[in-house]
Amino acid sequence: MTSLRKLGTTDVDIFPLCLGGNVFGWTADETQSFAVLDAYAAAGGNFVDTADSYSAFAPGNHGGESETVIGKWFKERGNRSDVVLATKVSQHPDFRGLSAANIKAAADASLTRLGTDYIDLYYTHFDQPDVPVEEIVGALDELVRAGTVRHIAASNISPERLRASLDFSDREGLARYVALQPHYNLVSRDTYEGGLQDLVAKEGLSAVPYFSLAAGFLTGKYRAGEKVDSARAGGAAKHLESERGQRVLAALDEVAGAHGAPVATVALAWLAAQATVTAPIASARTVEQLPALLGVVDLSLTDEDLAKLTTASA
Repeated sequence: MTSLRKLGTTDVDIFPLCLGGNVFGWTADETQSFAVLDAYAAAGGNFVDTADSYSAFAPGNHGGESETVIGKWFKERGNRSDVVLATKVSQHPDFRGLSAANIKAAADASLTRLGTDYIDLYYTHFDQPDVPVEEIVGALDELVRAGTVRHIAASNISPERLRASLDFSDREGLARYVALQPHYNLVSRDTYEGGLQDLVAKEGLSAVPYFSLAAGFLTGKYRAGEKVDSARAGGAAKHLESERGQRVLAALDEVAGAHGAPVATVALAWLAAQATVTAPIASARTVEQLPALLGVVDLSLTDEDLAKLTTASA
């Protein structure tokens, strides 16, 4: 039985791999999405991440597609209470920004698409620095008091704004961020390490990193001279051109070989072993992609393995 982890200072227990919902309704149709969600749940997974804007970036989509798919899955499986559901506000084309009125309207729209009356973890997707933290936290606190949101969190925020938000919550006795979703992986460490990581550690938040596999680069499928058919190939391929990318791939290959594990599993295991990280986020378009992600739950890297990967990624 996989040991679950606490989400920040809450009493919520989460699976140590968060399933990313960005592909649902985009590169994974409803049938594929249901299959991936079913397989994740069957493996003991209970932590699903989405956003109201997924996947407005895809041609023909408007945003909300992922939430709609997950909502249909909840309805068909009757399992809403078994899942810790995270979604986000600020980027949906119809609900942009973090004004108090928009936060409330966006939350209502998300609840409707998800077919539920509560969200377990509600993130501010991208901070809006021209909106006072008092307005943002105040609006989120109202949702918590109303029972439509259980816990709140932030993503893509500066250490200064995160500090100000936490201080305001403490001063006024309002709902407090319990998690941070940073951009963090073996080829993108400065997006989290430093001020943000220190603050998360000091304040007892959980880090739930996105881009854990660097848009697929850290699965090892992108190699010099090989063409990969993926919607995210361009983003992943740029790491191939950097010295660090090559060093990281070589170290991943070595550690993966020693453990007989997929490269993706090792990349996630390094992330999961970092201080403050509670559960990396990774998405699977097909059921076949899932085992390499779920493998992080059982793979324990040695101190030597971790040092090798940390050095290669510096």
